[in-house]
Amino acid sequence: MRRVALTVNAVQHDLEVEPRELLVYVLRERLGLTGTNVGCDTSSCGSCTVLVNGESVKSCTMLGVQADGMDITTIEGLATNGELHPVQQAFHEHHALQCGYCTPGMVLAAVSLIESGKATGRDAIREGLEGNLCRCTGYHNIVEAVAAAAGVS
Repeated sequence: MRRVALTVNAVQHDLEVEPRELLVYVLRERLGLTGTNVGCDTSSCGSCTVLVNGESVKSCTMLGVQADGMDITTIEGLATNGELHPVQQAFHEHHALQCGYCTPGMVLAAVSLIESGKATGRDAIREGLEGNLCRCTGYHNIVEAVAAAAGVS
């Protein structure tokens, strides 16, 4: 076991984790943040995407011990005082989900894309979200939602 200190959704946590324990399982099983989904365990689908120090990371590819000292944001940490984050609101308004399984990872990847300044147009959004798969929507409404949140016409 190894002791780690990480901040998740602005809350400090000190935990003992197994050196081989993936961040996705630390979030889900140790902290009860089940909005981060496990889709493939191979980094192919992006359902487990979270923000680590503001950057989009697939939490099934990162060990919990690697997150020591890091600031992590999960889907549960986006809304503020009951108000949806602008990307969450745009997903709602543009009907950018169906089953919802990929949505938390897709939303966090979109937040990172917008905050990095790379959501400059629909083609850039499609390219930026390339590592997050949706098996239901066909992506059109997702791209429209991200474009709306990014202020791209």
